[in-house]
Amino acid sequence: MPSPVIVLLILSNLNSFTLMGVDKRRAIRHDRRIPERTLFLSACLFGGLGSVLGMRAFRHKTKHWYFQLGMPSILIVEIVILWLVFYR
Repeated sequence: MPSPVIVLLILSNLNSFTLMGVDKRRAIRHDRRIPERTLFLSACLFGGLGSVLGMRAFRHKTKHWYFQLGMPSILIVEIVILWLVFYR
């Protein structure tokens, strides 16, 4: 049985990835968008990998410098936190 931490990480990253895809679809359709703060919040809740992969897969928010730097930075911080909690 997978650890609850692993399950939460998977769900958080799937959520972040999905939000990127939904926002991209809404952008194409000129529909109501997902706020950028929501995209960053989902990344900060240990969904950094999903956000980075979603940016790449959907080619979404890749021209905004704060997404280009922010999402990978969030991912790096999350990796460091997880390493410190589980391997130190």
